[in-house]
Amino acid sequence: MALKIFLRKILVFNVSHNSIVDNGCNPNQSVICDHEIPKKQTVAGAGEREIKYLDIDKWPRREHFHFFSSMDYPHFNLCADVDITRLHSFLKKHDLPFFSAVLYLSARAANAIEEFHYRIRGDRVVIHERIDPAITVLGKDDIFGYCTIEYRPEPREFLAAAAAAIAEAKANPTIAEDSSRDDVLYYTCIPWISFTSLTHPINLHPVDSIPRIAWGKYYSAGGRLLLPHSVQAHHGLMDGLHAGRYFILFQELLDQPEVLLE
Repeated sequence: MALKIFLRKILVFNVSHNSIVDNGCNPNQSVICDHEIPKKQTVAGAGEREIKYLDIDKWPRREHFHFFSSMDYPHFNLCADVDITRLHSFLKKHDLPFFSAVLYLSARAANAIEEFHYRIRGDRVVIHERIDPAITVLGKDDIFGYCTIEYRPEPREFLAAAAAAIAEAKANPTIAEDSSRDDVLYYTCIPWISFTSLTHPINLHPVDSIPRIAWGKYYSAGGRLLLPHSVQAHHGLMDGLHAGRYFILFQELLDQPEVLLE
């Protein structure tokens, strides 16, 4: 019980006051760190956003960052089942799309956790103000394409934007990526398999530090509906602790599907 309480105490950073606020993991607040160098840049495809550079010399994880960054394959992947029993019945009752609802709740949880905003650029680490889900969409002839959806905290706005982006991606599938953007989270869904393990392809040169999130085919066990869920991340930027915080918050949101109607 003590460990669970510890994991749930996630530090979320209050943008308006530039200070750390321990708010028990509020998924609605943006992330700012107190050991950063602010700089405003234009993120290609995303307009002008605040980009902050981590002061690695003052970072408590600097030794871990250098240690894992020196490895040939610095990524780790965690897979676990999440309970979607309440969510599934709620979505059916309110006629809401399953994929987009899970995507919103996942992106909301990830945006609430500081480490999911970190990206490696050369020998520096940037902290993005917001991270958008970049998803795979299956189109005609069983060919998938990529599309990016702007993350919006308001669920109704996000679901509407997702519907439009997915429709466009199905009509005009492409795997051309905007390689200049790393302010994203890569998502994929494999609804044909209830997997227990998953590994994503990545570039190692230059380093790829974008987290990958996936889910598979849900199944029934003990009167509950369970969804296989996977998180892959660069170990130089986060540990199993941070991925565990994501899983805990994500499950809390799945257990409160009413947030989709806020």
